[in-house]
Amino acid sequence: MKRSDGVLLKSLDPFTKIIPYIMDKRIEAQNFSKQVIITDGIDSYISDRNSQGYRFTYLHVFIAAYVRLFAVRPNLNRFIMNSKIYERNNISISMVIKHSLRDDAEETTVKFEFTGKETIFEVAEIIDREIAEARNNKSNTDVDKIVVLVMSLPGVVKKGLVKILKGMDRLNILPKSIIKASPYHTTLFFTYLKSIKADYVYHHLTEFGTAGFFAALGRTEKLPMVVGGQLVIKKCCQVGYTIDDRVCDGLYLANSFRLLEKYFKNPYILEESLDDELSIDSKTA
Repeated sequence: MKRSDGVLLKSLDPFTKIIPYIMDKRIEAQNFSKQVIITDGIDSYISDRNSQGYRFTYLHVFIAAYVRLFAVRPNLNRFIMNSKIYERNNISISMVIKHSLRDDAEETTVKFEFTGKETIFEVAEIIDREIAEARNNKSNTDVDKIVVLVMSLPGVVKKGLVKILKGMDRLNILPKSIIKASPYHTTLFFTYLKSIKADYVYHHLTEFGTAGFFAALGRTEKLPMVVGGQLVIKKCCQVGYTIDDRVCDGLYLANSFRLLEKYFKNPYILEESLDDELSIDSKTA
């Protein structure tokens, strides 16, 4: 049976297709990686564009970079369900936002959806609009509505319902409305720890949903780095990644991280259309 969020990949090599049967659980296949980013390019870009009237932050730059990465490197946007590999229909990024920086402040989960063709200006507009709506409406997002409904049920019923939903997902009969609202049916779950001045972490994957990537961006700090053969102190940020190893091989992932570094070094690239970037890359390849 077809899924509403992805297409089954059939023309894969046998070894790639057998891996999800050997490692049939997402948490069994999770790998961890850390990326240390010198922030000179990001800081310069944000300062330049904000002087022109924009209100860019690290959140906008990082999500725009991830959206472009998943568009250019589509193998990263795959997911595993019932030991089968699917290609996702769109690019989506989930994150949790707090209504204020108090311990007891309410949390809301938002899910941004993209085509992959957006520039950083369009990505920023989507992010700002969705966050504003979530904070203004409080507990009225599709995600929150489902959580409120489930949590209103007795404990035994809650456990049974979650098991039923997982089973329906494995059978590809989970309703499209639930998949669309679920923050765990997403390309990437982004944890913006920088906003609370916390260090990066390695977030666990979950068996519910299809998210094969978690990225946790920590606070900026000064670190010793080797640049041009010289040891210097640079302002940096660190990102902890937890990745489903079954999605792609190590070489594909390594090349993807190198491309991501290119975006962070020069965010102006993200102002280009996807077609323009691919055209430039093909000419210089």
